[in-house]
Amino acid sequence: MDIQEYISSGILELYVYGALTEAESREVSQTLNEHPEVRKEVEEIEAALQKLSSSIAPSYNAEALLASIKQKLSSKSNSRVINMERKEKTPWVSYIGWAASILLLVGLFFLLGDNNDLRQELNSEKAKSAKMEQQIADARYNAEKTEELLAVLRDKEVTKIPLQGQNVDPAAYAAVYWNKKENRAYIDAKDLPEPPRGKVYQVWSLKMEPLTPTSIGLLDEFSMDDNKIFALENANESEAFGITLEPEGGSESPTMNQLYVLGAVAAP
Repeated sequence: MDIQEYISSGILELYVYGALTEAESREVSQTLNEHPEVRKEVEEIEAALQKLSSSIAPSYNAEALLASIKQKLSSKSNSRVINMERKEKTPWVSYIGWAASILLLVGLFFLLGDNNDLRQELNSEKAKSAKMEQQIADARYNAEKTEELLAVLRDKEVTKIPLQGQNVDPAAYAAVYWNKKENRAYIDAKDLPEPPRGKVYQVWSLKMEPLTPTSIGLLDEFSMDDNKIFALENANESEAFGITLEPEGGSESPTMNQLYVLGAVAAP
């Protein structure tokens, strides 16, 4: 048996909570007798739970035209070269025609360049306009979301439960805004540290006698949420709330040595 894997499996927490079957409890008891390090881990879990209980009790195309002209000029040029090879003299009218063609071509190049500049300016203005429209839309959305949150937090049905930092991080802080009537809990986690890669915060509703932790959800996408307020369902008769740091995906029971914040619900 890999003892460290056995300890980290979470079965010892379930054993302390009394949540195992009789057969599973006998198996854990036997393991306690055979492995002192497992017995020590259980004692530490029990001590942590006792401390926990006492601490909380009572979101036409210019490019196409130019190509056509160049093609025609090219064809005429080939024809002129052949004729010039056959004749010793070239009429002056031919030179005039060539000069006119060259002037026309140069003019078209300038016109095409102006059109390209104009097109680029138009595209640039369109891009600026689109960006501004998006910024306005984002600002409107954020304002609406802020107003919605303020309305929720100011609702007279909402109870605020401060959650104070524990041993793992005494400076940590969070707050739960619990609307018991609507079974909704809003978690303000702005003052929790950024969770490390592969970890996630998990929120627990606690019943004190006997001490029973129930998960009400994970604070997913923590780093992507700017306001750090998360809405979770909570239909429990909660007497306290706690937030622990768990492996990605969450745990069946809280990891007590990763308890970041804890707070009791004030008596009515």
